[in-house]
Amino acid sequence: MRLKGYILTGFPSDETRIDELNRTVLQHTESMAAVNQTEVYVYEKVLILVSCALSFFGSLLIIWTYAIWLDLRTKPRKLLVYLSVADLLSALSYSYGVWRDFETDSVDCITQGAISTFANTSSFFWTVAIAIYLYIFIVRSSQRQADNLVLYFHLISWGVPFAITVAAISLQKIGYDASEVSVGWCWVNIQAEDHVLWMLLTGKIWEFIAYVTLPILYILIKIHIRKAHEALSEYRPILTSTPVSYSLSSMADRKLTIIPIIFILLRVWSTVRFLLLLTDSPARQNPVLVTLHGIGNTFQGAANCIMFVLLTPSIRSRLLALLCCRGHNRGWNSNSVSQNRTSAYTANTPSQAEENISP
Repeated sequence: MRLKGYILTGFPSDETRIDELNRTVLQHTESMAAVNQTEVYVYEKVLILVSCALSFFGSLLIIWTYAIWLDLRTKPRKLLVYLSVADLLSALSYSYGVWRDFETDSVDCITQGAISTFANTSSFFWTVAIAIYLYIFIVRSSQRQADNLVLYFHLISWGVPFAITVAAISLQKIGYDASEVSVGWCWVNIQAEDHVLWMLLTGKIWEFIAYVTLPILYILIKIHIRKAHEALSEYRPILTSTPVSYSLSSMADRKLTIIPIIFILLRVWSTVRFLLLLTDSPARQNPVLVTLHGIGNTFQGAANCIMFVLLTPSIRSRLLALLCCRGHNRGWNSNSVSQNRTSAYTANTPSQAEENISP
């Protein structure tokens, strides 16, 4: 803001006074901007960087296990790999933003914001895509119909986030947001007049859709599995080979409850801060809420690794064998390769898919 005034004859000091007034107004404006900026403390940065590291290595572990063991290369777990790629990119971009702790718009701020916007939005789409695939695969018992959707999953889960990100960059909507709805990283430029609209388009609207879609789909899958349990229990005295299949279904049933709950628990803090921003509430700057937001947005890859790798017995036992029995690793690996090749052809049944992807 620049004030204009008139220099009165005989008072040459008025121009100096006007300049001083201009500087005072500028300092006041900067102080107001500083008040609206959410401070990110050092301990918060450390916790979020640790969360990013866990998510990065967790996503790598999912991709690595899929690559080395042939019997894990089912279609559901392949979709999980695509989700892990998006989570890996999110972890990298978020960690860079937290480490840099941007204070103004810059080239690397916009670059980081663009990558995290694309990866985070893609993660939402792939999370919902996996739920849709499993619903059609398990409930409707139509693997062909589910497989036919994979191409559309790619077009939507990569294409829509890319188009949104390109549009946001072209219209200069990506930039510094003063950690108002982020934790150190760049996202939507907080000074843009329509920043709320672009926050919705670049993440929040898809987050809200996932909140509704995921619980509905997984509840329907759980209902189907429980009905299958009830039908199976009638023949349990006759069928002596059902305990293994029943155990896998029970495991899947438990994890179906966990998946949407974990997703909501991780993402809800970001949603709360967004809603507080809409009401201009200072509570959005609460350090505990900021920390939970930072960890929730960056821990998705680690959470997927825990659910789909560490809590899957067949994968966990192999990882333990690699870690604890390295001396016998070559002999065990040569035997397991031949077993994997034969089991890869039978890994597309619903019960096997439930074990491999574990949702």
